[in-house]
Amino acid sequence: MTTQDRGFLPDSIRTNGATPNPWWSNAVVYQIYPRSFQDSNGDGIGDLPGITSRLDYLADLGVDVVWLSPVYKSPQDDNGYDIADYRDIDPMFGTLADMDELLEQAHSRGLKVIMDLVVNHTSDEHAWFQESRDTASARADWYWWRPAREGTVPGTPGAEPNRWGSYFGGSAWEYDEKRGEYYLHQFSKKQPDLNWENPSVRSAVFDMMNWWMDRGIDGFRMDVISLISKQVDENGKLPGELGSNIPDGPIGPEGFSNPEPFTSDGPRLDEFLRQMRHEVFSKRDGYLTVGEAPGLGPERNRFITDPHDGELDMLFLFEHVAIDHGPTSKWDSVPWDATDLKRTLGGYQEAVRNAGWASLYFSNHDQPRPVSRFGDDSTEEMRVRSAKALGLLLHLHRGTPYIYQGEELGMTNAGYTRLDQYRDVESLNLYHQRVEDASLDSPEEMLQALARTSRDNARTPMQWDATTYAGFTAPYAPTAPWLSVNPNKDHINVRQQQREDDSVLAFYKKLIELRHTNPIVSAGSWDLLDRGNPSVYSFTRTLSEKIAGESGGRLLVVINMTSRSERVPQDVVSLINRQADSDRILLSNYDAENTAASLLLGKLSPWEAFIYRLE
Repeated sequence: MTTQDRGFLPDSIRTNGATPNPWWSNAVVYQIYPRSFQDSNGDGIGDLPGITSRLDYLADLGVDVVWLSPVYKSPQDDNGYDIADYRDIDPMFGTLADMDELLEQAHSRGLKVIMDLVVNHTSDEHAWFQESRDTASARADWYWWRPAREGTVPGTPGAEPNRWGSYFGGSAWEYDEKRGEYYLHQFSKKQPDLNWENPSVRSAVFDMMNWWMDRGIDGFRMDVISLISKQVDENGKLPGELGSNIPDGPIGPEGFSNPEPFTSDGPRLDEFLRQMRHEVFSKRDGYLTVGEAPGLGPERNRFITDPHDGELDMLFLFEHVAIDHGPTSKWDSVPWDATDLKRTLGGYQEAVRNAGWASLYFSNHDQPRPVSRFGDDSTEEMRVRSAKALGLLLHLHRGTPYIYQGEELGMTNAGYTRLDQYRDVESLNLYHQRVEDASLDSPEEMLQALARTSRDNARTPMQWDATTYAGFTAPYAPTAPWLSVNPNKDHINVRQQQREDDSVLAFYKKLIELRHTNPIVSAGSWDLLDRGNPSVYSFTRTLSEKIAGESGGRLLVVINMTSRSERVPQDVVSLINRQADSDRILLSNYDAENTAASLLLGKLSPWEAFIYRLE
């Protein structure tokens, strides 16, 4: 199937007379976490041949792009986000030949493939870092090295250059005995930050990216790309590197400060991204670039994704997936309602109204399952209703939707109750830090926080069927999956939902088809209704011009974000003008007649969500 078969709009079409409408504006991206998607050899770990064996499923789902989390050679301290060799495949996932076969088979089905690009840091086992440990090496300045704090003994507690904390717990500095200095690592101590101020680093990264593009991949999702430029002095050094101590910043309850003000969205980020586009993408067509952007807000998203600025196609912003985070960390949950999502998602939409583009996501390998977090998984009926409602809400915004594996089934959080069930380095580190070191939480409190928030919630094996290991690996495989399967695979799985016309999977297929076939969804403007309503999220999508032979029009989107009946907002009543014609309901997670009745009665059913054609 070609991109033309999928209904892509031509590049010449423009949205609202301002922003180009390239192929990815009505595409849908599907993220695969390879170690949890499909195991082909019975070792309990997903792999590239396993992914290849499931490409027909993805083609049938209707997605256009497959994003692979890292499959490079790695010691797997952070499940592959610590890369030891950018130009080789880790044996647990297969070989370069397996990768070539995956690309060939995906392309033959009309699927593009993008890879995770992790270049803020490498593994400490990467050859670049090993050479950098020698001050006489040509790569001595490829990472951020810093002497011990003045007046301290190197390598002893409190001798770190400052009190920056790692996002994975503990200090962001690790002492290296060979070099006699500390290196910066914003994540695991086995993930030292690359020094992008060094032009040789940038050149090596761009060479590697071109090598992969020449091999046939279609672009990159760029891990924490907003962190590659740090706040440096006139000599290209971290503040204080030539003598005084680096500023600490405010100290948090764990005893460390957040390095983000000094390490995110640095002064050369735009320069580095423009150089990347020039060196890697300027002479290529049909690619996709999306950057993970901690610390960046909607206005920076607009600037970076404006094609006139020549940087990235889109960014992943974080404000909307932090609405339930406490004031000091994500482990402290706070209440939220629909107005919080309207404020954050609405802010993204407003920022790119006339320039730039939005990425749309609730879920990925770092986030809890959305149906457990933002929906209601307390009963099977509410799980199904809320999974569909959240999908409809997200996919009907203006931007490119991202589906994380299992989201299209309404997969839930893992439900783990013991620490030994977890594998995530962040979860384990923070448990020990908050419970054993800082005494911030009791073991029971932290286990509850992990059950809500741990990244392992999204990493349980894909639920293909109801067999022992959910079809992720053979039921007779000699090795159990690397992370235990969610017990609800007995009733939440692909095989069962493929048999049901009203399943979450069937609903997602309709959402994807609608984006491909209705230009209002991919190209129309977005306008929020009833901004202050804490329970009902409603908005319109409008396309005034005729596109690709299709007439414009206006769609009304309404989502009850609660598990109780809610009054239809007055803004919605006014727009429909009490017609409530079931023939105008393009999609509903109830049947069209039920939704028409809801509108006539002025009452929305629990988690009721629908699209209504106004004109």
